[in-house]
Amino acid sequence: MRFQHVRIAAVAHALPDERVSSAELERRLAPVYERLRLREGRLELMSGIRERRFWPHGTRPSAAAALAGEAALRKSGVERDSIGCLIHGAVSRDFLEPSTASVVHARLGLSPACQVFDVSNACLGVLNGMVVIGGMIERGALEAGLIVSGEDGRPLVEETLAMLLASPSGDAELRLELKRAFASLTIGSGAAAVVLSRARSASDTPHLLGAAALADTANVELCQGDRRSGAGPTMSTDAEALLTAGTELAGRTFARLLAELSWTRADVERVVTHQVGSAHRRALFERLELDPALDFPTVETLGNTGSAALPTSLSLALDAGRIQRGERVALLGIGSGLHCLMLGAQW
Repeated sequence: MRFQHVRIAAVAHALPDERVSSAELERRLAPVYERLRLREGRLELMSGIRERRFWPHGTRPSAAAALAGEAALRKSGVERDSIGCLIHGAVSRDFLEPSTASVVHARLGLSPACQVFDVSNACLGVLNGMVVIGGMIERGALEAGLIVSGEDGRPLVEETLAMLLASPSGDAELRLELKRAFASLTIGSGAAAVVLSRARSASDTPHLLGAAALADTANVELCQGDRRSGAGPTMSTDAEALLTAGTELAGRTFARLLAELSWTRADVERVVTHQVGSAHRRALFERLELDPALDFPTVETLGNTGSAALPTSLSLALDAGRIQRGERVALLGIGSGLHCLMLGAQW
């Protein structure tokens, strides 16, 4: 898909103050590590994640999303009443119904004429929302739209620790349970928001240029999250198989993106990726034949913040001056399912 009239008016993020180190999580898992004769330090060594952040207990995803949304609206200069569609794209939700976007809509004081709904697609929700709103703007149905995400990783991490510590399994089975729960311990919290608007002239920058997507749903079981009866959320991940299948899907999707935008690899001047871990990052850049120096990694200090990870990294890169006017930027998203969605933009 191609866009000619879609402008990225603003990107913003919000982060919690509380920092929780990988070493701290491993200290809490000391009984499991001692039983399995494991050394502390493996979580950071294998993931590259030194710490992640958590919202205060009881923080609703809508509250976090609204913080980022308010920041994005201020940056954009777009009038609140011009926002014709609001999408909340996070995995985390306030409740099953109504949509979490409804709460964000009320918090931000958006127009009653604004369409409001959630888009749920694992770590791709914000990018999916950008494509949906971008298409509406391109067709002339909207002047501007807002995509937000508020992710709360604390409940998943806490439930994973409790589950492992209370496991009645034997050593061999417990070792497997720990392996399947490893990805859950890399999760953090954060919020992000993107304002898209209709470009009024060719000089309006930055522009959203196009997107490419592919699905590999034969691998839907490689990463699945759910809620145990009477308990918090859990997630089971085959991290090694997911890395292999995910990078292969990313390679095919990236080829489609280059063809869609009539780009070569040399045209890509900056890259922002979904933040999973150091091994995933190495494998991704090797598969795509791109220089890792083009990237702006944040996973070391933020962990994997789900759908907020990529837009948060983009916002931080912009704040740090790492993306300059005129540069071509590839936004490389991947999520369980498996799904891959990649966007091209010019700043």
